[in-house]
Amino acid sequence: MRLPVDTAAAWLLKRCPGESGNVASSSRESAAGVARTELIGIEALAGWLGVEIVFVRRLVAERRVPFLKIGKFVRFDPDEVATWIDEQRVGVYCERSVCRGRA
Repeated sequence: MRLPVDTAAAWLLKRCPGESGNVASSSRESAAGVARTELIGIEALAGWLGVEIVFVRRLVAERRVPFLKIGKFVRFDPDEVATWIDEQRVGVYCERSVCRGRA
C-alpha cells in the first residue's frame, strides 16, 4: 500500500525531526509562486521504502531512481519517487489454465 505523499513527508519528518541532512528545503513558496516539495536524503528514502541505504545508493549509481544532485549531496523529490514507484508496478500474470477455470 502506497502512502499519499503528504503522509509520507509527515512520516519522514516525524521519523527524522532533527536530521537536517535528510531534508534539503521546507515547503515554501518559490520565487515563481509555486510550492516546493521537501527534498529527502538517502537515509530518509531508504526508511520510507523499507530497504537498506546501500540499495538506494545502488539505485542512484545505476540511475534507476529519480534524484537531484545538489553539489555533492543526493536528494530526492517525494512526488517524483512516488510516481516512479507507481511506474514500477508489475501487473498480475494469469496462466492460461487458471484463467479458463481449469485446475
